[in-house]
Amino acid sequence: MNPTTATVDRWWTRVDAGDWGAITREVDEYGGALLPQLLTSDEAREIRGLYDRDELFRSTVTMSRHRFGEGEYRYFRTPYPEPVERLKQALYPRLLPIARDWWDRLGRAAPWPDTLDEWLRMCHDAGQRRSTAILLRYRENDWNALHRDLYGDLVFPLQVVVNLNEPGVDHTGGEFLLVEQRPRAQSRGTATLLPHGHGYLFTTRDRPVRSTRGWSAAPVRHGVSVIRSGERHTLGLVFHDAA
Repeated sequence: MNPTTATVDRWWTRVDAGDWGAITREVDEYGGALLPQLLTSDEAREIRGLYDRDELFRSTVTMSRHRFGEGEYRYFRTPYPEPVERLKQALYPRLLPIARDWWDRLGRAAPWPDTLDEWLRMCHDAGQRRSTAILLRYRENDWNALHRDLYGDLVFPLQVVVNLNEPGVDHTGGEFLLVEQRPRAQSRGTATLLPHGHGYLFTTRDRPVRSTRGWSAAPVRHGVSVIRSGERHTLGLVFHDAA
């Protein structure tokens, strides 16, 4: 976890700038939590500019073809661009204690090792070898249906999205949505307008909630509300690879 170069320091410093006690409490309560600014305006613009460089991506998904919503997203090839790889490496040690605590509450064995590289080797050994970092592009009237990014049997229970545009300037609408199916109760939804360059941490599949029998797993899905005007790009950081 200790950075060894000035380049690594930059990403670790930004991640560590968050109040991780408060972040943990918020994601425990709501299934999602705002993170500090992870990308500068220049870095966000540079990542947005990668969208049309075909050589950087392994596949492109047009959402309407699959009834996923409207819009388009692309899966990065590996090796990832530096900000993508460095942020994943810096975030994983902060997310790991939350993930392990959640699985302990649910009485599940936590499979995740201490480093992201070890975990991804486990994914690859299980046949999950395809890269999962995503660059998404939404234009006016685009939206993303509620879903979960699972990709295989091995799943890390938390992921991060970063807004690469300025809300209210580059786009209106486009709130990040979470909908949680609570045990024996109506579903609960939250909507968050992500600040420019900030990350948002949220649950991938389910999270522990108190029940009459102790702890139960509440399924959670995420999506994006309709873009009313402009254009919105986001970077999605998933911590397991795909089959």
